[in-house]
Amino acid sequence: MAPAAFAWHSGAARDERRRGLTRTTTVTAIMLAFGLLGSCDRRSDVGPVVASVIGDAPVLADPARRALGRPSQMLMASVAQGLVRLDATGQVEPGIAERWIVIDDGMSYIFRIGDVTWPDGSAVTARAVVQRLRRELAPGSRNPLRPYLTAIDEVVEMTPEVIEVRMKTPRPDLLRLLARPELAIFRLDPPRGTGPMRRSAQRSAPGLLLEPVPGPVIDADDPPPPPRPEQTVRLIGERAAKAILRFKALRSDMVDGGTFADWPLVGLAEIAPTAIRFDPAQGLFGLAIVERSGFLATAENRAVLAGALDREAIVALVRAGWPTTDRILPDAIDLATPPNLPGWAIGTLDERRAHARSVVAAWESAHDTPLSLRIALPDGPGATLLFGGIAASFAAIGVEATRVPMRADADLRLVDAIAPADNARWYLARACAPCGEQASTLIDAARTAADTPARGAAIARADAALTADVAFIPFAAPLRWSLVAARLDQWQPNPRAWHPLNHLRSDTK
Repeated sequence: MAPAAFAWHSGAARDERRRGLTRTTTVTAIMLAFGLLGSCDRRSDVGPVVASVIGDAPVLADPARRALGRPSQMLMASVAQGLVRLDATGQVEPGIAERWIVIDDGMSYIFRIGDVTWPDGSAVTARAVVQRLRRELAPGSRNPLRPYLTAIDEVVEMTPEVIEVRMKTPRPDLLRLLARPELAIFRLDPPRGTGPMRRSAQRSAPGLLLEPVPGPVIDADDPPPPPRPEQTVRLIGERAAKAILRFKALRSDMVDGGTFADWPLVGLAEIAPTAIRFDPAQGLFGLAIVERSGFLATAENRAVLAGALDREAIVALVRAGWPTTDRILPDAIDLATPPNLPGWAIGTLDERRAHARSVVAAWESAHDTPLSLRIALPDGPGATLLFGGIAASFAAIGVEATRVPMRADADLRLVDAIAPADNARWYLARACAPCGEQASTLIDAARTAADTPARGAAIARADAALTADVAFIPFAAPLRWSLVAARLDQWQPNPRAWHPLNHLRSDTK
């Protein structure tokens, strides 16, 4: 749907629309200048796979020290595997560990290290793996997965080839978390890992050229042949518009990391529908209520805002058919009961808005000031459309919305995140940003539950408390899209929206 297909109800919204249309016009002009509109040729199945990942240039960095953007995550997962890693379907496969067993009802994971070597040819030992994992899980680590791995009691070296991860409580999702690039095993100064790929000695511009790590040399007089060009991958980190243009010009095979914010650019580029892929992504997409004062000080008032939003109309402005939700948890993962239906979802939209208008009017009369809310959103035309829809819904109940940058002070801030595993506590902890003391206490109690039944009951109580607190306004599951050339025959959609560079073609595995 075009930006002009809905009403704009505030001066701020009109300004956002003008900026969005300016960006749209600029992108279209660039495409016309390069002769990209209407192209329908097919990219040749010759030469390196070129993968454009939306974000900054990829760098290898310690996750304990700094956050990794999407291109850096892809680079880390390519050159430095963990004990396990994710395959093309988002399932766990062997990494450094060639096999593992789970014993004592999930209280112990024992991993056997395979015949894996560092780039200098020395063997990877259990001690090195233990040291790396302890560093990422230590207090003070900035690793984003650390808060969800507190069930780990200790990581110990049993033999030079065997390590044990001992648990305080069972965690069925542990392997998926260990497979994330943030828990890859690598050496520092400079960072380097064990594959499944490595930096090629060939110079590459733009981006970094990666090639499969060769197998062990059996005969020094007969080394394995060098990889064919088609087995290599050139990884490029760049803005969405440039990545889409590169794909349209047949100069790349994949655009990875697409979100709602950049989705309208795909329509402008007139990409062939067969090249557009969507992941059945699982995670959170909605507004966290970060300022709990003034009108937002009470759960009743926060519920009024949540109930007044026309979710179907709002997300349809970005992409028609994008399914919506009114619940924080996607299903009954880790739960003893189904996810809670919020009280504000009862009744029709018209009924909820009529009630909201009366509450807002009474508050404005009592405080002698109009109600205005700051909403933090990322850049991009999709975010402009989303803001327009939110502003229109709020205007319908007498609330003015102002858009601010993601890191600015705000009343509501967008959360758009993929769940790293089927972990209900991840959803609740991310949605609690912040939340009330009771909900926060119950979420923490779920972390320390003694066993799986106790965890399910604790999660159910925490979900009920967080829903009643109205700390988070859910909209939908995250929107994740990719552009994929026909030569990438192994690319598969999956709930983690994760597409390893060594699993794009049959000959890059």
